[in-house]
Order: sequence, then structure tokens, then C-alpha cells
Amino acid sequence: MLKLIKPYITFHEVETEFQNIFQSGIFTKGENVKKFNDMIKVYTGADYTFLTTSATTALSLCLRILNIGQGDEVILSDFSFPATVNVVEDLGATPIFADVDKETFNMQPKEIENKLTDKTKAVIFVDALGNPSGILDIKEVCKKHDIPLIEDAACAMGSSVKGMKVGNIADLTCFSFHPRKLVTTGEGGAITTNNSKFADILRVKLNHGAISYDSQLDFIDFGYNYRLSELQTVMGLRQMQKLDKIINKRNKMKIEYDIELCPYGFQKQKLDDNVIHNVQSLTFVVPKGVNRDGLIKYLLGNDIEATLGTYCLSNTTFFKRKYNQVQPIANYLEQRTITLPCHDDVNVKFVCDKIKKYLSINGCSSS
Repeated sequence: MLKLIKPYITFHEVETEFQNIFQSGIFTKGENVKKFNDMIKVYTGADYTFLTTSATTALSLCLRILNIGQGDEVILSDFSFPATVNVVEDLGATPIFADVDKETFNMQPKEIENKLTDKTKAVIFVDALGNPSGILDIKEVCKKHDIPLIEDAACAMGSSVKGMKVGNIADLTCFSFHPRKLVTTGEGGAITTNNSKFADILRVKLNHGAISYDSQLDFIDFGYNYRLSELQTVMGLRQMQKLDKIINKRNKMKIEYDIELCPYGFQKQKLDDNVIHNVQSLTFVVPKGVNRDGLIKYLLGNDIEATLGTYCLSNTTFFKRKYNQVQPIANYLEQRTITLPCHDDVNVKFVCDKIKKYLSINGCSSS
């Protein structure tokens, strides 16, 4: 099976470091954790970086330090993985689903303006499939209304806007190091911020609520253990060192796909002129008249992994039943997008020839 993504790490690259960790007996809070944390800080340009066990725990913690809970509302992008909304629901707050742009797949500023109330306590912007297009406009709206902006950048490590790396734009930014991401630690995440007050709270919360006095802990708050291990961060370090090269290769592959598929009516994800996209997921809207699910099934039958872009959160069974806020464009994109393999082992022409064969079998032709 040709997978959607193949992790950019091999055991050979980390074998020596793993042996050193086992010999030292230091599996947590060691030198590799510090190096990985610092590398993310330097790469993104953020003032403060904190590692977490996942983007989900990162998002949840960001909401908690904003004291969001029962009776509060959080406006969030409707085209995303359910973790984005689950963390809001978990705290007893009310998710307000914002529809997205049909071309960039990202939240639109007018959606915030239209859905803003006195109960709005935060906005979560999602870099759909790694694309940060529109984040600066959203930031301006949030600044205008004095609302904290959380960026769900689970997919966006390495993307940038006007030369600013994702992680150095929103009030709080959350990353993922899941195996589908360009940098993976198996599971893992990170929070970046330029806000010193947020950083002070995060530092305590991520240390079980403790601060240190002369090597003694004083538990001044309740907190969490969302730590990454030394083994995980060694993996992350090796991939961060070559991230820009990975992104460059994926963008070249994206151009190959565009050349092959756009003449057949496939719509590529639009980027703002000032955006560099890490191509975390290579996703198209399928042409009118093409059965997206049928195409996915056909590719799987030919040992090519494919899947939908991502989910319309408001149309998932739980949230549709509870809130009945289904957003039309996000719902359209869930039904019409397809994500295709993108990594070093992919022969783009082979994949596209299979797609063209499916189109031919089903009576579709180039536009």
C-alpha cells in the first residue's frame, strides 16, 4: 500500500542517541527535551515554547489558561479534525462553528463578526491541512474586539505568512507531532506564545502546578504532566533539522500533481500570495460529477491510500444533534475533498494515471 505519508525518520538516524539514553537512564526532562524545545522556539521565532503530549492537550491547556468554561463561547473553524471542538466541549463551553472559504478552506473574518457575542471568550483559527492563509485578517478582527486568538496549527509546522513562521503570529499556537505530520515524535505537541503572562502560567501548569524555590517545589496551582520523553524528542530533533528540505520536496511534488490533475477539473487548495505552505496534506476538491468516495475506494483497491480532506465538525453526529449549526461550505468540502499520497516514495504519474483511469471508466474527461 502506498501510504499518504511516510515518516521522515529512520531508526538508523536515532539508534546511537537511543543507546545513549538507555545507558544514562535519563528518559525524561533531559538534554534532548531541552534541545527540541529550543529548536522549535528558534525555528518559529516565538518567545516561549512548551512541549506537550499532543496538539489536543495543547489546545485544552490554552483554553484552560484563558479560564474558559461553562457559559462561554468559542468561535472555531468548522473544517478540521474533531480535536479542535472536543476541547471546547470538554470544558463545558459552547462551540460556535464558523464556516470557511471554499478555496483556502480556512475561517473567514466575516464569520467572526457575524457570530461574535458578549459570551465570546476566544477564537480558534485552524490552518487547514497546513495552510495559514487568512490568519493575519483573523488576527486583526480578534485584536479589534480584544479576543484571544488560538491557532490550531496541528498541521502547520514550517508554514509561514509574510516571512513570519506559524507559531509567531497568534496569541497561542498549538502544534502536533502525530505520525501524519511532517515532524513526528509518535505522539506529541507544542505550544508557542509571545505573551509573557501566558508563558508564566503555562510554565506552572506544565509542572504539576509547581514552582521551584532552592530546589524545593511549591505547588501554587493545580497542573498536569504533558511531558514528552527523551526518546521522542530525539526523533523530533532529527526531523526539525531537515524540515525546510522536506517542505521544499513536498511543494515540488504538489506542482507535479497540479500539472497532472488540474486540467481534469481538480481544484487545488488556494494560498494567499504571501504564504509558504508546508503541504502537510496534499488535498484537492474533486471535479463536478466525480464520485469522491468511489475514487477513494478505487485507489485503495489499487494499493494507493487516499482519504477525505478533513471533517465538517458541525455535521458530525454528536455536534449536529446537540447544536444543529451545520455550515454549508465546510460540509461541501468534507464531501468533495480528497487527500493523496505525498512523500519521497510517491510516483506522481503512477498515482495520477490511476485517477485518470477511474475518470475514464466513469465517463469523465479533461476540462
